[in-house]
Amino acid sequence: MFKYISIDPGKSKCGLVLAEISKKKVYKAIILSSELLEDYVRNLNNVEDISKIVIGNGTSSKEIKEKLNFFKKEIITFEEKNTTYRAKARYFELFPISGFKFLIPREIFILNKNLDAISALIILEDYCKMKFTLNQNIDFKTWLK
Repeated sequence: MFKYISIDPGKSKCGLVLAEISKKKVYKAIILSSELLEDYVRNLNNVEDISKIVIGNGTSSKEIKEKLNFFKKEIITFEEKNTTYRAKARYFELFPISGFKFLIPREIFILNKNLDAISALIILEDYCKMKFTLNQNIDFKTWLK
C-alpha cells in the first residue's frame, strides 16, 4: 500500500491530501495554515506509512520543501499550473449539483470555498496520471489555523 501526500503550497495556507495510490482513494483532504504544515505532516507521517510527498511548484514550494526535510523518503516538486482554476471544475465533479440547485449559477456554490485541497488533489492526479475517488467521510472545507 503506497500512500502519498500532495500539497498545494501557499504563503498563508496550504491544501493537503492523503491518498492511497493502489486504491485510487483520498482519505484526508484539508486546508491548513502554512505555519502548521510541518507539524501536521510530521504527525501524519507517524500515524500513516507515507511513501512520497508531491508538492506543487508554485508559491512557497521551496520553503515548504525545506520545512519537510525531516521526511526521509522522496519529496517531488511537480507542475501545478492552472490547478486553482481547474479546481473549480473538479469541485463539481466531486460534489455534483442536483435538484433545484441545478437552476442556480454554479459559481454561487464555490464563492466562499477554499479550493486549495482540491488543487492538491489535482496536483496528485496529474502526477499519478489517474483520477482519485473520495473516501465517504471526506470534507474539503476543513480549515486549520
